[in-house]
Amino acid sequence: MVEFALPKNSRLIAGKEFPKPEAATRLKQVEIYRWDPDTDENPRIDTFYLDLDHCGPMVLDLIIKIKNEIDPSLTFRRSCREGVCGSCSMNINGKNTLACIKAIDSYEGTIKIYPLPHLDVVKDLVADMNNFYEQYASIEPWIKTNSPAPTNTERLQSKEERKQLDGLYECVLCACCSTSCPSYWWNSDRYLGPATLLQAYRWLVDSRDEVTGDRLDELEDPFKLYRCHTIMNCTDTCPKGLNPAKAIAEIKKMIIVKQEG
Repeated sequence: MVEFALPKNSRLIAGKEFPKPEAATRLKQVEIYRWDPDTDENPRIDTFYLDLDHCGPMVLDLIIKIKNEIDPSLTFRRSCREGVCGSCSMNINGKNTLACIKAIDSYEGTIKIYPLPHLDVVKDLVADMNNFYEQYASIEPWIKTNSPAPTNTERLQSKEERKQLDGLYECVLCACCSTSCPSYWWNSDRYLGPATLLQAYRWLVDSRDEVTGDRLDELEDPFKLYRCHTIMNCTDTCPKGLNPAKAIAEIKKMIIVKQEG
């Protein structure tokens, strides 16, 4: 269960309970975190009821139905509906995930939906991702080279070299892993977090990149990298089935090899 941090000097209160749909045969109770920092003193939990016979199969379908038909003020992010954009990341029944690829039927009883934990809340289920994206930009996530570009061809990779990127390039930057990590909760100003470090490793092992040493020098820092204590929350919660903890461990090994070399 991921710990959820409330806004400073506030408490969570009971909110509005919306009426149940008439003659529903497959009734689902949904509790959603609501907070508008511009108008609300305290965040609240609103309760909704939906007839699953008239709703799509995924949790995102459920949230969209609530906004479209019950409460248009509900605020959340979503885009692709296919688990490739990372927009609809949120905490559902205590675990960070993507709402668009989680089936409603995978949850028994009440579904409880919160924004990603330990980030400032912009409104309702929308978390402030600015720091997260700034950290991602800080690792310079693009191929960097010193040699001249080859003529009449791209910078090529063998199949074996390309395979090194499997399990890394699939990251959609949803922040589910980073916001499930206690080290990131308490040190997000200095610790880069699992998602950014997984992305850093993606460029470290890219055979086309030529600044591995410089990248490792940038990461060799008591806080940027070494706040990871390998509790594996990041790997457990990743909706894409990736392993950020392993990537972080591999970066540490690369730094040791560089030091010994």
